[in-house]
Amino acid sequence: MRHTLPIAPQFYVTAPQACPYLDGRMERKLFTALQGEHAQKLNDALSKQGFRRSQNVLYRPSCAECSACLSARIRVADFQPNRTQRKVMKAASHLRRNATSPWATEDQFALFRRYLDARHADGGMADMDVFEFAAMVEETPIKSRVIEYTRPSRPGERGRPLAAVSLTDVFDDGLSMVYSFYDPDLADLSLGTFAILDHIEIAREAGLPFVYLGYWVPGSRKMGYKAKFSALEIYKGGQWSPIGDPETHRAELHPLSVEPIAEQVARIALPESRPDARPALPGDKS
Repeated sequence: MRHTLPIAPQFYVTAPQACPYLDGRMERKLFTALQGEHAQKLNDALSKQGFRRSQNVLYRPSCAECSACLSARIRVADFQPNRTQRKVMKAASHLRRNATSPWATEDQFALFRRYLDARHADGGMADMDVFEFAAMVEETPIKSRVIEYTRPSRPGERGRPLAAVSLTDVFDDGLSMVYSFYDPDLADLSLGTFAILDHIEIAREAGLPFVYLGYWVPGSRKMGYKAKFSALEIYKGGQWSPIGDPETHRAELHPLSVEPIAEQVARIALPESRPDARPALPGDKS
């Protein structure tokens, strides 16, 4: 009789460093390598348990006294845009979507640098060069896409210039928006919101039930926009639940708010080493 064994990666913990979301706090991450023939299966399983991908690493926050960061996703079938979001879709209706393989281009990097300089000049990516940008986009062991949004050219321009870009992973149950950036001169179009709304439509077309948005952090203005989307779920207490009233969630410090690392790792559900099928995006030929 044949038996299937679970994929058993090694987990590690980063050294504490300044939290990018809440002032005066330190963050720590639990992480594992994402590589080999079972990378996609492992990514699918751990992403459903609050992990995120960064190149060939999967991680989730595991801070010593804080459990504020909550993985968030939108239930596609139940999502209904509000009045403001409908206006955003209408205002950006002139943009054209183009889904490509995860290859970095000079145009993408130029837009990325303009975005960082205007929006995150003092952030962790502020010093990223073209080679690091290429690694962020291209070093993916799973099924990923670069979703480009282009606008009509203006006098003196050639082709359709980039307006926004999203690096997007494809799970067995949804799309994960790994990182997005946009033209800061088009801030009035709310392109960050537009990209999420369009990914909801892409997921709906592909029959995928969720769009994963990364972490929502109560008390962080930087992450507050995610709570404005209907049908939002958060991963809390080991399960996905509707967010409810965002004001009921707290980002308080407490020495007993986080389980010991060994217990966290023991509770992670790992996939078995059996092949599975991958969902296809509209127009996907790979």
